[in-house]
Amino acid sequence: MKIVDAAFEPASRALDAFDEPRGRGWSVFVEALSVPARIGIHPHEHGAPQPVMIDAQLGYRCMPRENDEDGGWIDYDGYCTRIADFLGRKPHTRLLETLVADIAAFSFREWPALETLRIEVHKPKIRPGTRRVGVALEWTRGDYRHWMLGGGGKRP
Repeated sequence: MKIVDAAFEPASRALDAFDEPRGRGWSVFVEALSVPARIGIHPHEHGAPQPVMIDAQLGYRCMPRENDEDGGWIDYDGYCTRIADFLGRKPHTRLLETLVADIAAFSFREWPALETLRIEVHKPKIRPGTRRVGVALEWTRGDYRHWMLGGGGKRP
């Protein structure tokens, strides 16, 4: 037998849905969503909410359908509204990294179709001489599950 023969499956083998190569799918993106949040380590940041800017890319694979009301896709307006509401109710968080992880966990918990997430959060005009300084996080649903199993979801 030639070496190359071992690399091929018989032609009669039918591919099932999980054997077919899959692309990355759809992405919903949100740029520069300005939301007030209680965030910061400095004493002057504890008095009142301050604006944070959120950029997010939310990936999912299902095919959006015009009449699908079951949440098989991600409604960008609903996402923005619910993130703003979540941050509006959230108690003070010291670290931007903690806030970003909490937003990511909320996103995976609330949107079952979500498979991948890239989220960036920054405080506008926080550092003179810079355009933006912030934190970014990239997670898959598996990363979220691992975070939950590791106790990350037990924070208030």
